[in-house]
Amino acid sequence: MNREKVMDRDDACLMHTYARSPVVIERGEGMVARDASGKTYLDFTSGIGVNSLGFADPEWVRAVAGQAAMVQHTSNLYYTAPCGRLARRLCQRTGLDRVFFANSGAEANEGAIKCARKYSADHYGEGRSRVVSLANSFHGRTLATLTATGQDAFHHDFGPFPEDFVYVPAGDMDALAAAAGDGRTCAVLMELVQGEGGVVALDPDYVHQVAEFCAARDILLIVDEVQTGVGRTGTFLACENYHLKPDIVTLAKGLGGGLPIGAVAASEKAAAGMGPGSHGSTFGGNPVVCAGACVVVDRMDEEFLHNVQDQAAALWPALRALPHVVGVTGLGLMIGIQFEDGVRAADVRAACERRGLLVLTAKDRLRLLPPLILTRADAEKAVAILRKVLQGF
Repeated sequence: MNREKVMDRDDACLMHTYARSPVVIERGEGMVARDASGKTYLDFTSGIGVNSLGFADPEWVRAVAGQAAMVQHTSNLYYTAPCGRLARRLCQRTGLDRVFFANSGAEANEGAIKCARKYSADHYGEGRSRVVSLANSFHGRTLATLTATGQDAFHHDFGPFPEDFVYVPAGDMDALAAAAGDGRTCAVLMELVQGEGGVVALDPDYVHQVAEFCAARDILLIVDEVQTGVGRTGTFLACENYHLKPDIVTLAKGLGGGLPIGAVAASEKAAAGMGPGSHGSTFGGNPVVCAGACVVVDRMDEEFLHNVQDQAAALWPALRALPHVVGVTGLGLMIGIQFEDGVRAADVRAACERRGLLVLTAKDRLRLLPPLILTRADAEKAVAILRKVLQGF
């Protein structure tokens, strides 16, 4: 594979919506990616939280290839076994009652918003459609989910936006009560760890106050677990760390293990109004994607999740001890690293890449989202590279 040819072709034909690194990934195995020149990289991005089992997990590959060889797509006019198997697994793991499958986190959040507005319209009539989300949040790039995203930086040039979305500061219960307490709100939407907002975990007391406020007013609580879900925080859902059971949970990213999927998991109460024709997705519940996702969900047993917890418990103090680091934020293996003034996360990311470590940024922080198969040896190697990089700043 010719690196320059691949890059030139993309630059000539694709919309320039991504600021890409000059790296052409050709193949991968487990925690390691290999570029077109043969250089290897330790991957602490997992495709922005997608490759939960790393690259080319053998069991996942067999499931995907085997299903593709039988039926690759049928649409939702017909039943397929992988779709139902995955839905049942998700109901069992989340404690919720119904699932809708989409293709991305943004689509899952759109579906959740529709569920909430449909519930409110069915039970309270018109005029109760407001969705309250948190400042510094990120919920997707479609117009509705972009509107629900509480960061002005993502809003420029894309208006006018859909109506009835408002933002309140995370942790400010008085602000939430003022925004949602007038009888016009159908849902509160929040991430328990704000990923794109800098990998910031919400305070548990605040989360429980929000849940109690919503329950008392029959406002549906939607938790966006697109990035935090499916083992990322050491439990299947981040909600479990908070001892929280919302009305609706959205999933995507790590659920598919590398193929596109989104899921809306809802209580019977929240899902009951979504009858035939109320929502749909041509590719949602695709049997190939669902076959792979079943492998991912089945892998998330107690032993697997304990390893995520153990690796996180060892990794966090090692990161805190690195030069120029002033804070480590997040939860589990969803990690943000804050640096001293004068050390730019983007510069650290680029230097890590040159030394064979793939990492991410989120606002002014370095962001780590390693595959959940992380071992102590991989973590120590990543910390060693980070130490060498930071010693140069």
